[in-house]
Amino acid sequence: MDFDWLDSPFDLRKISPKEIEESFEDPFSLRLLPDADLHLEQSRFFNLGKSIANRGIFSVFWTDGKTYRVILARGMTPDELTFYERKNSEIVP
Repeated sequence: MDFDWLDSPFDLRKISPKEIEESFEDPFSLRLLPDADLHLEQSRFFNLGKSIANRGIFSVFWTDGKTYRVILARGMTPDELTFYERKNSEIVP
């Protein structure tokens, strides 16, 4: 998985690129797709995952299938964390 970190539109000092990449590599991460046509170049996707340090991270990104460009990343809100945990409890008995 390759990430494009050039000219990031958000502050990479609050969440490091390494932590964001770890949240994408989380085996329990949730990738949410938009309701629009998936072939649109401007489609945005959402990722909810945890870093190795167990920090919940919410990301908005786009991809061309090879490279990921994160547009926004922040810590998960309590509601997002509850959603993440609930969805994972449905998958893993």
